[in-house]
Amino acid sequence: MVAPRTPARTPLIEAKHLSTSFPSADGSTLRVLDDVNVTLYEGEVVALLGKSGSGKSTLLRTLAGLIGPTDGEVRYRGVPLDGANPGAAMVFQSFALMPWLTVQENVELGLRAAGVHENQRRRRALAAIDQIGLDGFENAYPRELSGGMRQRVGFARALVLQPDVLMMDEPFSALDVLTSENLRGELISLWAQPDFPTKCICIVTHDIEEAVLLADRVLVLGSNPGHIKAEVPILLPRPRDRRSPTFETAVDRLYAILTGRDERSAAERAATPGPLTHPLPEASVGGLAGLVEIVYSHDGQTDLPDLADELSFHVDDLLPLVDAARMLGLLDVEGAQAFLTEAGRAWYTADILHSKEVFATLAVERAPLVGTIVKALQNSADGALRDDFFRDLLRRGYSAEDAEKQLDIAIDWGRYGELFDYDAITGELVLSEVAAAFTVMLSASDPETDEL
Repeated sequence: MVAPRTPARTPLIEAKHLSTSFPSADGSTLRVLDDVNVTLYEGEVVALLGKSGSGKSTLLRTLAGLIGPTDGEVRYRGVPLDGANPGAAMVFQSFALMPWLTVQENVELGLRAAGVHENQRRRRALAAIDQIGLDGFENAYPRELSGGMRQRVGFARALVLQPDVLMMDEPFSALDVLTSENLRGELISLWAQPDFPTKCICIVTHDIEEAVLLADRVLVLGSNPGHIKAEVPILLPRPRDRRSPTFETAVDRLYAILTGRDERSAAERAATPGPLTHPLPEASVGGLAGLVEIVYSHDGQTDLPDLADELSFHVDDLLPLVDAARMLGLLDVEGAQAFLTEAGRAWYTADILHSKEVFATLAVERAPLVGTIVKALQNSADGALRDDFFRDLLRRGYSAEDAEKQLDIAIDWGRYGELFDYDAITGELVLSEVAAAFTVMLSASDPETDEL
């Protein structure tokens, strides 16, 4: 059993009141991170865990000095950053190797940029290559290596710099299950060595079990914009057993946080509810139907971590479906448990025509963007509008890419419920006869549907 390092509580990197915004296509700004406070201490492994779009990678890159904050500051050993963090090295998901360079030359890149003498550069690179198990492949090119071997080169390229903080952006997500599990184990073995020069590891992940396996502390990020939602210590000795009750308890706790409502932003959203503050989760009707069917087959109740494991899903695969099902009132979620609602049961057990009616009612009542589209079509002269109308308005609150995703999801949901038709060639949305049933419901002024 590997005893955890005793954190010295010496702060290495500090982010204070950090906010980051990027320009949107319409000239406005998109806030990605909002008032984030993070401190990375010597002697710990920290995981940044969150759903897609929560700003995990942006936060990591800001701590590394690769992205400058819009507000607030980042300090390394007490000194404000003005450019790349001299005490950090990055490992990327995509390996980011130079294909025309050999393994050794790739590993030497950072040392070359730092002006290290050729002889010392070679000695340190070969030592790092040997340390991560690629001895004998010094003269190989990336195309000759498997994905796992290429990521080992990425590790060596970062470790050869002997950084205080090793930063890793989903380094195992592009690898197969066995390779990623093996590399996680080797990373923890390196970390346990008393002469390992790196003093802190910060890893971005969307995999809850990976966070519990690796981290001493998990920072859970909320979305829209990204912020620290919770901080969870993982007080388990290494190596960690996935089957132990304490491991499962930690996983359940993180699931409960990720699937719970975002209390920090609830008051802010309640003040201005609508399509720009309540985005549609990235879930298709088919995906929703599959999730509801599975929960129904489990007697109307399921444990989300067990379900994810059963389906071999990552949290990013499952949680958008759970969020969409909860938005539409098909599921209730308490902690890590999901329960089928009466509406969910009615939708699943109905015949195809009635199930469409149930879905249409729920979508208009509970999915702000779908309700907005229906109301706008009702108020148009001929019951028709171009998709560009909604696309341009959505860009007030989303990037161009996210606005497109929101519109695609709304069209998918609305077409399934036969609320409107959509011609992909002309880009025209046309109100259906079914939607006339919702005229009374949407005729009153409603801030949710008036926001756009």
